[in-house]
Amino acid sequence: MSFRRRTAAWAVVLSITLAGTAVVPAVATPRPPGPTLHWTDCLPEPGDTDEDKELLKGSQCATLQVPVDWNDPSGPTFALAVARRTAKQARVGTLVFGPGGPGDSGVDRIRTGISRFSDDIQNRFDIVSFDPRGIARSNPVKCSAALLSQQPSPIISSQQEFDRTITYNRKLAKDCRANTGPLFDHIDTLQTVRDVDAIRIALGESKLTFHGSSYGTLLGEQYAERYPDKVRAMVLESVFDHGSATTREFLDAQSTAAQDSFDEFVKWCNAATSCALHGRDIHAVWAGLLARAGRGEIPDPQRPQYATSPFFLSFAVFRLLYEPQWARLGNILKTLETGTPPTQQPPVPTGLQSNTIAPFCRDFSLPVHSYREFAGYLQRLARNTPDFRYPGQLIAVTSCLGLPKAPNPQQNLHVRNLKTPILLSNAVHDPATGYNWATSVAHQLGRDGVLLTYQGWGHGSYNKSPCMQATIDKYLVSLAVPPRGASCPAVQPTG
Repeated sequence: MSFRRRTAAWAVVLSITLAGTAVVPAVATPRPPGPTLHWTDCLPEPGDTDEDKELLKGSQCATLQVPVDWNDPSGPTFALAVARRTAKQARVGTLVFGPGGPGDSGVDRIRTGISRFSDDIQNRFDIVSFDPRGIARSNPVKCSAALLSQQPSPIISSQQEFDRTITYNRKLAKDCRANTGPLFDHIDTLQTVRDVDAIRIALGESKLTFHGSSYGTLLGEQYAERYPDKVRAMVLESVFDHGSATTREFLDAQSTAAQDSFDEFVKWCNAATSCALHGRDIHAVWAGLLARAGRGEIPDPQRPQYATSPFFLSFAVFRLLYEPQWARLGNILKTLETGTPPTQQPPVPTGLQSNTIAPFCRDFSLPVHSYREFAGYLQRLARNTPDFRYPGQLIAVTSCLGLPKAPNPQQNLHVRNLKTPILLSNAVHDPATGYNWATSVAHQLGRDGVLLTYQGWGHGSYNKSPCMQATIDKYLVSLAVPPRGASCPAVQPTG
């Protein structure tokens, strides 16, 4: 079934008879309505816990048929998974939540994670989200699990490994395309922007109220760029700067943000007697763990029976800086330092497995032309950010090597003439989307954007303090834009 946009206007066709000059109006007929959402209670799924089954009560699920390729709107379609919870009282409208990642499930956010939103937002809005194309329930990108398990290390150390990575990426893309179908080539954010507008139309909303988080902020930015007249209000939380960054600038930004958050952990641990590494030289402890991980002597914090690598050890620590979970991080580092080396090899998986990083390669063009160039980037990171010489996003760069040019490469935003400015929110110490990204996007938006600063830590800021939540809620409900330069004080992490 092809997708056609609904319109409230009636088409009137005037015809002039051959026999005379009378103008006769033709019979006005409406366009066929576009696809609609038929809501039913969300059902338990394999893997749901008893707690999940309790949490999903009140959630409703639906699917929306949208084109595989919006550049060919009359072509094949697929089912986009959507979920909602209805407003409890004094409804303002519908809030659409853009999930992060890439790879996060918006349907799961509605089914079992609705507590992310304040009681006020749950009372005043129908809250709707979706699984972006290629993710979870929306025609997910599927690849051979055995092939995915063979992914080369993102820490490339020779020209031979560089060439092997390119060969592997191309082989994996061919495998994923075969197992996913035609959608595999149409999973960039510009396509998802059109999906969001289709959701808006199917919901019967004349304007979009949107809250995007992390990678979901790119979706919001590009929606506002394409449909500025359709935006009622938009929150961009933990801001992704698509910008015109080079590969070097991208890696520098990622490693600098992670290093800054690690330094904040070190400051806390030096001051807090409750930290498991209090009184220790934490930078030296961490350097020792990275060296031992390179020799296969450090267990994976999540699966201690198997060894981890320097990159994945860095990634595990990086994720603990999201909340941040400083106390837990100190405990884990101490345990790893004194633990015994793992002895088992992980089994080779079978069947198909999701590949959630695939959309990134459609949204970013971060070329590396030779091993020599790549080695230069690693040397630069080791010099400038020694604790985070292997930022988590390094794997995004290496996973895209040798693939076709991205259909949605980096470019600065060009958003103009919004009725209500976009509200950006970011922590000063964000390990994944550094504060400088938020200031950059605010600059690109100009009068059409206002930045609300959280003076604390972590990835995500809406739930970090009552001040941040109240300011964002007031904006969403009543369109009250905070003054430029507004900020909220830091709240000491409890985890």
